Amino acid sequence: MRDEKTDLPGAELAAFAAGIRYKDIPADVVARAVDLFVDWVGSALAGKGVRPVEILSGFATSMGPAHGPCEILIDRSSSSPLFAALVNGASSHVAEQDDVHNGSVFHPAAVVFPAALALAQAHRASGREFIAAIVAGYEVGIRVGEFLGRSHYKIFHTTGTAGTIAAAAASARLLDLTPEGMLHAFGSAGTQAAGLWEFLRDGADSKPLHTGKAAANGLMAACLAKDGFTGAKQILEGRQGVAAGMSSDADPAKLTDRLGTRWALAETSFKFHASCRHTHPAADALLKAMRENSLAMADITSVTAHVHQGAIDVLGPVVSPASVHQAKFSMGTTLGLIAAFGRAGMNEFDQAYARQDVAAFRDCVRMELDAEIDEAYPARWIGKVMVETVDGQRFEARVDEPKGDPGNTLSRDEIETKVRGLAAFSGAVSPPELDELLLQLWAIGRRDAIGTLLPAREEAGAGMAIA
Repeated sequence: MRDEKTDLPGAELAAFAAGIRYKDIPADVVARAVDLFVDWVGSALAGKGVRPVEILSGFATSMGPAHGPCEILIDRSSSSPLFAALVNGASSHVAEQDDVHNGSVFHPAAVVFPAALALAQAHRASGREFIAAIVAGYEVGIRVGEFLGRSHYKIFHTTGTAGTIAAAAASARLLDLTPEGMLHAFGSAGTQAAGLWEFLRDGADSKPLHTGKAAANGLMAACLAKDGFTGAKQILEGRQGVAAGMSSDADPAKLTDRLGTRWALAETSFKFHASCRHTHPAADALLKAMRENSLAMADITSVTAHVHQGAIDVLGPVVSPASVHQAKFSMGTTLGLIAAFGRAGMNEFDQAYARQDVAAFRDCVRMELDAEIDEAYPARWIGKVMVETVDGQRFEARVDEPKGDPGNTLSRDEIETKVRGLAAFSGAVSPPELDELLLQLWAIGRRDAIGTLLPAREEAGAGMAIA
């Protein structure tokens, strides 16, 4: 599967991605890729009706074309690959339930699937080619995220930066580019890589723009490379490349870590709660403390969430959330919903993030840097909480693998339940349509040619058209 090793890690990674073939991918990795695809479709459908996504969708419609080979899932319209990737990438990131890879602190699905699906539909690629492209995108994006390190994530949203290169890798593999073409796609993707965390301070709409643009820009980079457009060959590790401008602890060895033997896609976690992943370990630990000690929300006077520095960096700026999406980056709000409802899902955030008891609970939560947790991060996301009650008792709880991690994963039944909840929340599909869609999604690898996932607007109810 791999070409002869080169001295340049970025080039070696590009050669590996270009050489991935379905027959070489272990069966468990293929199965995991399908699980992740089904999970992603739920998040993509959940973006329907969300204001920033609808604005981006309106922009895509105004730019044209009016019709194309690729579908926009939230409204079943069709467009070019570029605009379908843009809108589907944005829509799949707003529910905050798209997948995450711990070690790279990167959400692969929201950037890889929109680009790969758009090109697969445009070129009528087979399900096997689609899966091979997905694996290429995950393997590249995860390693680029790990390469950029913790210093990068402090300022840059890795899903926007590494995600652009991940989308390029998936797209280039689907277009069957050579190793050289793949490397040129990396170059054009890397020079467009962007995404800054400043939006968190005032709840701006930038986060879904990061994923939409990463998916679209990565797709564009691959299409340009296919037509002979060149990109910097050392865009990752070069003296004026991505790491030079965006990281102080980049490790080039991470780019080629066990290529072909370590399948990073299989390490990816599902998101159980509808909030920033940094809240999940503490949320699970609080839920454990409450269940084990028969505590109710009214019994609790304070919660100390022991966290890693990354959680403080991302969640710390959100003091008093003014919107549902900003509330998803509030540790106090997330724990308040857990205390009130035993879950922090779409409905809970939508209906109760600003409720008086949840807001009061939010103000009783504080984050505290924990040396053990910080040392384990990002490879492991440990959750610890200390809960104080109205009668002066203290209870501690610890979770070593949050729900959704590979060692505490979601079953296929749980993935379906999650997808059904997301689809029901947005109203993007009817229950009968979703029943048929799920059957089609689970069988994606057996398709001879990938068509649209849902009937077009004027054909709704007339049957599925995935192949």
